[in-house]
Amino acid sequence: MSSTLQFQRLPFKLFSLLIFLSFNTAFPYDIIPRLDPLRGRVRRLPETSGASLSDDFQTFYYTQTLDHFNYRPESYTTFKQRYLINFKYWGGANVSAPIFAYLGAEAPIEYDLAFVGFLTENAAQFGALVVYIEHRFYGESVPFRSFIKALENANIRGHFNSAQALADYAEILIYLKKKLSAPYSPVIVIGGSYGGMLASWFRLKYPHVALGALASSAPLLYFDNITPQDAYFWVVTKDFREASESCYQTIRKSWGEIDKVASQPNGLSILSQRFNTCYPLKDPSDLKQFLISIYADAAQYDAPPDYRVTMICDAIDEGPFGKDILSKIFAGVVAYSGTSPCYVNPHETPTESDLGWEWQTCSEMMIPLGRLNNSMFQTDPFTVSSLIKQCKTEFGVVPRPHWITTYYGGNDIKLILQRFGSNIIFSNGLRDPYSSGGILENISDTVLAVYTVNGSHALDVLRAEATDPQWLIKQRKTEVEIIKAWIAKYYADLLAYKQKSIYRLKQSLRS
Repeated sequence: MSSTLQFQRLPFKLFSLLIFLSFNTAFPYDIIPRLDPLRGRVRRLPETSGASLSDDFQTFYYTQTLDHFNYRPESYTTFKQRYLINFKYWGGANVSAPIFAYLGAEAPIEYDLAFVGFLTENAAQFGALVVYIEHRFYGESVPFRSFIKALENANIRGHFNSAQALADYAEILIYLKKKLSAPYSPVIVIGGSYGGMLASWFRLKYPHVALGALASSAPLLYFDNITPQDAYFWVVTKDFREASESCYQTIRKSWGEIDKVASQPNGLSILSQRFNTCYPLKDPSDLKQFLISIYADAAQYDAPPDYRVTMICDAIDEGPFGKDILSKIFAGVVAYSGTSPCYVNPHETPTESDLGWEWQTCSEMMIPLGRLNNSMFQTDPFTVSSLIKQCKTEFGVVPRPHWITTYYGGNDIKLILQRFGSNIIFSNGLRDPYSSGGILENISDTVLAVYTVNGSHALDVLRAEATDPQWLIKQRKTEVEIIKAWIAKYYADLLAYKQKSIYRLKQSLRS
């Protein structure tokens, strides 16, 4: 069934949310940047991606249990979960060759398959099997084969959470190792952004399944007020100020200028014309939220060769449309957006992934991002009460701000993980605003922080490009060497284990 037809079948409450998201940029979630390594970089799949990947990857479907943690009749409902395998480089079960597993996040898995290159590009030197697993309720891995039908059912969507997703991954990986007769093949799980959090949590919750984890741009410390709520926008501000002091000053002054013009007779019409909006502005906040979103997006995904922050600032400083503040700001919008018939508040129908992430935000993934006094933005603090009100209206649920740290931990993480955690790489790029909630210091000899000053969101796990700078190449190489050390130690331990088992068997036979 097409997405259009599915949306026509939405119940009134979800349909209202979809329409609201389509036309209202002031919806609270819109200014909370998505945890997606690709969202700010990719608008659609490359036209050649399917053909280029089809020869190497095979698609499979696992009959997955809806509820792993209860035994009510409805818990045994099943759905088909999609995963893909590349056997090309695998050394085989006889040598216990490793398995690289990418843990999908809040998007259809084909996007990860097309743009996340770390696994495939390093598989040959490890002789690794490459597996991509789609997150439940995204892409094709949806109960009833209908996202809308699943999300509108309160009993079904209650199983749409990270803990169930981790159990899904564990089931599939255990199943694959059994099917491939590869009980001793070490598994390395890899993920970016929300998927990076899943990878680290998977290693902690399922150490018997995964030998290690690469968690790229995983803001584990942005829950439950461990990190100050304004840290994200402080980094956005730092990125712009480092690019250009004059650009930073222009942006900082622009909010007051927008308010000044908006207060005039026909002020909103003037702003609509000045910024060539796609629809007439109904409130100055519409324009402000749009600008905030592109500045945050530019910082989060600031990467070579485009370097969007610098691109925006160059346009603002040059002021090709005029030297006044608003003309300069509009120049930055054009530089960011490219040639377009209109720029601000375009009509964009949210995808099923967008709506799925709204649910996850309302249920458990509550990351408190707010703007206080130490940024180039106007003050707008995050309040739990506003999110609770919206989530109760749209989904009938109250967010659980403490659940993530209760179930996975996060407070005093260095003290905790150095006692029992092992084999996790937390990688970050410091130009990524979400790095403010990331782990940036080594916790132990095997729980390691690898970061680059110039890196951005989950850049290290994306496919390598000829234009990649040396610092990015070095970051990936460092991660590969760490994983090599984990696997080498595992093989040494495995050999000792087998030799000891043989010795014990011989001793028992003699007796």
